[in-house]
Amino acid sequence: MEQQEELKAHLMATSEEFRALAAHHAELKQQLQAIESKEHLTLEDEDREHQIKKQKLRLKDQMNEMLARHKAEQVA
Repeated sequence: MEQQEELKAHLMATSEEFRALAAHHAELKQQLQAIESKEHLTLEDEDREHQIKKQKLRLKDQMNEMLARHKAEQVA
């Protein structure tokens, strides 16, 4: 797991694309926390929560693909 964190830190420092994905993921996380902190959710809130979760998952998948690609390049 430590190697994964080092690789993530390396990509944060060297890849504009990875930084953009991570920033967007963090922004969505904050939006999700704001929705989830509400005492009562409207149907719109629930729809938005669902959309945000899907977006976050797609972004995480994209970041993991970049990590896997970079790791494979290091091995090759």
